[in-house]
Amino acid sequence: MNFLQKLFGGIPTTDLKNFMEQGAFLVDVREPAEFAGGSTKGAVNIPLGTVASQLNKFKGKENIIVFCRSGNRSGQAKTILEQNGFKNVVNGGTWQNVNQFVK
Repeated sequence: MNFLQKLFGGIPTTDLKNFMEQGAFLVDVREPAEFAGGSTKGAVNIPLGTVASQLNKFKGKENIIVFCRSGNRSGQAKTILEQNGFKNVVNGGTWQNVNQFVK
C-alpha cells in the first residue's frame, strides 16, 4: 500500500471498482457549492461537518464510499463513521477517482 493510501485510508482501485459494482452508497463530503460544481453520478452530498449529525443516512448501507476533492476530508469522514460503528466504509479519494467507475 502506498503512502497516500495509508495516510488517507484509500483502497486499491481494483477494490474500489468491486465496491462500486456491488452498489455502494456514494457520499461526497465536500461543501454544497463544491458539490454543485460537479460530482459523481448517483452521489449524495453530506458535507464533512455534518457527517456525525447525519449518521442515520448511513445505516443499513452495505458498502459506503466517501470522497471529496483530495481524499483528506473523506479520510476524516471515514474515521467518524468507523468511530460510530460502521465497518463497511472506504475512502474513495477524489470524486474524479470514484467517477471513473460509475457506469
